[in-house]
Amino acid sequence: MKVIVCGAGQVGFSLARHLSQENNDVTVIDQAPELVRRIGDSLDVKGLVGHASHPDVLEQAAADDADMIIAVTYADEINMVACQVAHSLFNVPTKIARIRHQSYLQPMWSNLFSRDHIPIDVIISPEIEVARAVTRRLRVPGAFEMIPLADDKVRLLGVRCSDTCPLVNTPLRQLTQLFPDLNIVVVGILRGGSAIVPTPDDQMLAGDEVYFVVDSEHLLRAMAAFGHDETEAKRLLIFGGGNIGLFLAQEIENEHPWVIAKIIESDAERAESIAGQLERTVVLKGDVLDEQILEEANIGATETVVAVTNDDETNILASLLAKRSGSRRAITLINNMTYEPLITSLGIDVVVSPRIITTSSILQHVRRGRVHSVHSIKDNFGELIEADALETSSLVGPPLKEVKLPAGVLIGAIVRGGQVITPRGDTVIQAKDRVVLFAAAEAVRKVEDLFSVQLEYF
Repeated sequence: MKVIVCGAGQVGFSLARHLSQENNDVTVIDQAPELVRRIGDSLDVKGLVGHASHPDVLEQAAADDADMIIAVTYADEINMVACQVAHSLFNVPTKIARIRHQSYLQPMWSNLFSRDHIPIDVIISPEIEVARAVTRRLRVPGAFEMIPLADDKVRLLGVRCSDTCPLVNTPLRQLTQLFPDLNIVVVGILRGGSAIVPTPDDQMLAGDEVYFVVDSEHLLRAMAAFGHDETEAKRLLIFGGGNIGLFLAQEIENEHPWVIAKIIESDAERAESIAGQLERTVVLKGDVLDEQILEEANIGATETVVAVTNDDETNILASLLAKRSGSRRAITLINNMTYEPLITSLGIDVVVSPRIITTSSILQHVRRGRVHSVHSIKDNFGELIEADALETSSLVGPPLKEVKLPAGVLIGAIVRGGQVITPRGDTVIQAKDRVVLFAAAEAVRKVEDLFSVQLEYF
């Protein structure tokens, strides 16, 4: 597939890396020569310096032969015009754009992006996606990651193993024998900065970050097995009243009315504006690093704080200050992921990366065929893919122990007729089954080769 990526920033770089690893023909356009040079030196992609919405630049990028354009430059208007030019002059079939300014996304203006006006097939709003990701994490206290799959019948959870975790130091193949009611599949382990796709002989150790797939009905039982029995927060404090903070508060008001939420926002005009858009959420004007403001917000009685200001350092310091003041859990937005290994060791519970979330949202629209969703796990660790099995698939028919999956590929769950099946060696996948599988980054290309016809993944 030939893809043009407009914008060589963090999201553009991440997309180009994912797509090039999967043997796609990728061209990246950016106005900054240093960014184009960096992406050309690091990845097997073509770099082009220029304005992404200019017809002559898109022509140089071979837009007339492209299957898709993904516009993720810093400016909404450039992204929109790039898609318009790609459609009108070069007839590019699929157009994806990142749109940040919420005025463009109001329901009353939804017709703006129709085929007759600005023809964009998929619009990604990072702020909305991040707010939804934070809300998902709030639903499962004790987990640093939670992704619903197969109409929420299956979930991917990420948890940290403590010294008291009952499951540590046990080979994964023995988990079923020792915990017969524990229907989980461990698909990934992060240990000391290294990513591990586990084999049945591997075991979890204290300090590991573990990703597992579980039947949603067994979620509480699975969390208890990992030593987590925390209850959902009833008091929430949000640091930062920008778009993410506002969307999060609105989501809490709509979906979790029993939660008492407060927002601290430093800008007086913004604080007044969001207060007028919220019904039950209390908005305080002040500095999130001011202990007097935190005391006024009753930080000591707040179970969870969510730091989503536009400054990484402020988010980190405010989260640590909240934890010191008695808050049980801190969810922290970080754009610069070089901080992550440091801050998790400081006691911050959950790190949220807008880049990873935005990239994951876009990738699930890049996949073709019977794919329902794609989720990136960590930074270049791998992808969780949810798709329907077809009759022609090599997965259909033989027991799983006889299916030769590439190294780094694990089947996490099968959903058939609304029922969740935890895969075992004698499990047989049938046509039309919903299959949830994990593919490590280096195995994604092999997954493409293996399933390009049978499961129509790509």
